[in-house]
Amino acid sequence: MISVYLVVKNEEHNIERVLDSVRDFDDIVVVDSGSTDRTMELAGKYTDRLFARDWTGMAEQKEYAKSLCKHDWVLNLDADEELTDTLRAQIIEVAEQSDVSGANIPIQEHFIGEAVHHKTKQNRHIRLFRQSQGAYGKERFHESPVVKGNIVELDGAINHYGEVSVEVKVDKVNRYSSGKAMDKFEKGKRSSLPKLLLVMPVTFLKSYFLRRNCYNGRRGFIGSMINAFYAFLKEAKLYELELLARDEQKRGPS
Repeated sequence: MISVYLVVKNEEHNIERVLDSVRDFDDIVVVDSGSTDRTMELAGKYTDRLFARDWTGMAEQKEYAKSLCKHDWVLNLDADEELTDTLRAQIIEVAEQSDVSGANIPIQEHFIGEAVHHKTKQNRHIRLFRQSQGAYGKERFHESPVVKGNIVELDGAINHYGEVSVEVKVDKVNRYSSGKAMDKFEKGKRSSLPKLLLVMPVTFLKSYFLRRNCYNGRRGFIGSMINAFYAFLKEAKLYELELLARDEQKRGPS
């Protein structure tokens, strides 16, 4: 038996697609953080396990949603994703194996209306695992559970439709870079001039050539440039946080 859990907000344009892809699972948990559209009304067509919780960061939100699941095996999806038929069959097989604690799953990205080329290197994330063996940390974004035990690699993918336009992708990297910079600052990491100078060109080369976004034509070039800008923003915002902290120290207690 497998539980599915989602963390959502204002996803009326996505929620039915993802929930329809998991409609045959007997336990579907949806945690909303303040939607003002029809997200929860539409979700109610697929499950009555609907919960509300104020936003405290992605990792904490997902940990809360996971804790509400009825089964030990849990599957996490985002509202802008979709479970494929191939992956569904593999997930059921994995959950029947007693010596496995989780599964690393490829993400099939769609950017500006098309799926990225099959030769492009896919991101992989642990989305299926035993909740008794896994837990999230405190990350604001790009959270990933730490899972103890044997992790298997699957080839069935999750479809991801979140980056439908350049505007959406740029807005996303702006928000995420702020959270990642804060995470790094709180962990004691600091910026450096060499990183500020090199992180953007190095990240572009990795994205465009090593991750093979070059197979996606102009879409791949645009996506790689935005990925490089995301890496630069994280370093720039980390430096900004350091300046703000120094200014506060100089001012002293108010």
